[in-house]
Amino acid sequence: MNCVGIFDSGLGGLTVWQAIKQLEPDLPCLYLADHAHLPYGPRGQDEILRLARQITRQLLAHGAGLIVIACNTASAAALDTLRDEFPATPFVGMEPAVKPAALHTRSGVVGLMATRGTLEGRLLRQTAQRFAGHVEIVSSECPGLAEAIENGVDDAALMPQLHTHTAQMRARGADTIVLGCTHYPLIQPQLGQLLGPQVRLLDPAPAVARQALRLWQAHGFLLPARTTDRFASTGSASRLQAMLERHFKRRADVESWVWQNGELCSDSPPTAA
Repeated sequence: MNCVGIFDSGLGGLTVWQAIKQLEPDLPCLYLADHAHLPYGPRGQDEILRLARQITRQLLAHGAGLIVIACNTASAAALDTLRDEFPATPFVGMEPAVKPAALHTRSGVVGLMATRGTLEGRLLRQTAQRFAGHVEIVSSECPGLAEAIENGVDDAALMPQLHTHTAQMRARGADTIVLGCTHYPLIQPQLGQLLGPQVRLLDPAPAVARQALRLWQAHGFLLPARTTDRFASTGSASRLQAMLERHFKRRADVESWVWQNGELCSDSPPTAA
């Protein structure tokens, strides 16, 4: 196995990729942005599971030994099923950082910014019941926010959205806010400007990266002599290239993968077994 496979509906999962590279720069990654189905948030769980299943098969065909579902919505819809269907493959999913938020809050009020799919998922419900029963959780679906981040909306247009999405959290006195979508860490400066230094923002990406590295090592996967990261999009390759440069100062060729009759196809040959 020669890489970590990572996928999301867009660029948000690159925050997880970045956290992995900060921990282990020599760990090669294959990142897929499923722009053809962006955003995942409003989609039904059955559809997301079907997409995640196809993506998993392609990532495995291209040498992924471990797969990170770098999307809260897809993790909620597909993580348990994928683990059952691909038992030989370790998976790491996203889980909103409700547990650490409940531990860190001083006001007893935690804000949660997430998509509808995440908020309605069983994973969040179980985590909140188990670890956050003693705090008040004020959540917002943040409709349109992931798309705005993908499209590079400027601050003049973004700040009114953030003001609306966080209004109830601020009114209730939330002092800790969970970023429950991998896109949202990309706008931490804007959120910090709006909320002030007294509000703590929790990004789960570093914890997910640590778990991915632990599993990679626990399964005895080795680091290759030469590290090569690959990036692919089911939408516009040039768009993902621009996003990598703008947000992560990374220049890279981006492969074009396409959906055909419900199946995902890549433009490069699979890795030989």
